[in-house]
Amino acid sequence: MEPQRPLILITNDDGHAAKGLHKLTALMRTLGDVAVISTDEVMSAKSHSCTIFEKLRAREVSRSEGFVEFRCNGTPVDCVKLAYQKLLPRRPDLVVSGINHGTNAATTVVYSGTIGAVIEACMNGLTAIGFSLDSIDREADFDHLDTAILEITKKVLKEGLPQGVCLNVNFPKRSDEPLRGIKLCRQASCRWVEYFEEQYDENGELFYDLSGELVSDDVTPDTDLYALRHNFVAVVPTCFDWTAHACMDTMKDYEQISIKS
Repeated sequence: MEPQRPLILITNDDGHAAKGLHKLTALMRTLGDVAVISTDEVMSAKSHSCTIFEKLRAREVSRSEGFVEFRCNGTPVDCVKLAYQKLLPRRPDLVVSGINHGTNAATTVVYSGTIGAVIEACMNGLTAIGFSLDSIDREADFDHLDTAILEITKKVLKEGLPQGVCLNVNFPKRSDEPLRGIKLCRQASCRWVEYFEEQYDENGELFYDLSGELVSDDVTPDTDLYALRHNFVAVVPTCFDWTAHACMDTMKDYEQISIKS
């Protein structure tokens, strides 16, 4: 009797038609049975949002041996929740999200719907990886990522990840030079310099169109931004525990504040 193939859940925040999703699906189908549960629409910058006041729906659009695809009107987090609780015959062995069109390096990760799905999986004890490309081009070239994605995924399937840890993996866009390798990195610090442009809709009502530029002075060799700028794959172990553990001892005197009336 052949061993059961791993069940891999795929989602994204760029919608069901995204080229990155199709690439990731093709790669994962070489490693196991695949369930794709993608968003109907682009859900970029949805972070960890989920649907609670609207009707949440998922419809099956394709099924074949070792493969099923659903589309969901919710967020990437909704896709993960529905998948392992309602839509799949068993809990997935791995959740992968992406391949995102655009970087999720540095502190941009807090906005990311792609990584929101990964964090949701991790919070619920599922092994999870997010993949992103440093290009927002809808027709971006993903072919230079095949080996790196497959090798990282195979390692995670074989060895797992530490409890409460998922991976945020970012790739440089294709260049004339091959990828130089993989760097295990910390998340760099950055900020967005944002611009709100005033515009008017067809009814003459004012609205604001947001754009911005990523700025960072934190590009030391141990960061994901450094890795991307030097044509490395940036792998950042990521967790959902936001506690500032480094401050716990130095802030212990907060317990001495008197609140007795």
